[in-house]
Amino acid sequence: MGRAFEFRKARKMKRWGAMAKTFTRIGKEISMAVKEGGPSPENNARLRVAIQNAKAANMPKVNVENAIKKASAKDAANMDEVNYEGYGPFGVAVFIETATDNPTRTVANIRSIFKKSEGSLGTNGSLEFIFNRKANFTIKTEGLDVEELELELIDYGLEEIEADDEEILIVTDFSDFGNMQKALEEKGIDIASAENVRSPLTTVSLTDEQKELIEKMIEKFEDDDDVLQVFTNME
Repeated sequence: MGRAFEFRKARKMKRWGAMAKTFTRIGKEISMAVKEGGPSPENNARLRVAIQNAKAANMPKVNVENAIKKASAKDAANMDEVNYEGYGPFGVAVFIETATDNPTRTVANIRSIFKKSEGSLGTNGSLEFIFNRKANFTIKTEGLDVEELELELIDYGLEEIEADDEEILIVTDFSDFGNMQKALEEKGIDIASAENVRSPLTTVSLTDEQKELIEKMIEKFEDDDDVLQVFTNME
């Protein structure tokens, strides 16, 4: 079990600690999934993932149903998926994924946080060379042989697998998200959560004090209701 696995798990649990904000973000994920592929989970893989994430975050079933119903309404607000890229203190690259019904408001908020954190907002595409897009799936460890599972999933794009006593983390390339999701579902394995992530190709080493400042900046971004995920190349 590597440090990266522990860090990912800690970051996820920290994000999901603020229940109200988590539900807001998952509600947006559900909305975008419904807009893209319709309100039926059986026919909409992205919606199935969003519902799985809602369950993992203990989001009440009625909230999920209301989010689907709201997104299906004719007068539902349009959500744009907009990414922002920039640099924080100490040369740390920051990639921010948002879902917003008002990009003007969102970019103003993002720019303000960068400025107050002594960073700067860059242009779209400026950090594409720093991050690789990956897909992370989390499943429960109980009842599974990790080594056997690893062999079974290689043909579906498995790149990395790590486990502890509770969870197994499965990593694939972004392009193999659908293949892996289908494979796990066909094997009858419940997906506890799934997300697309941006994994840095190179990292920046910081002192504990510097890491604390970066963490505070990340928290400010994540406190914005329009922000879905924040990625950095901090080691």
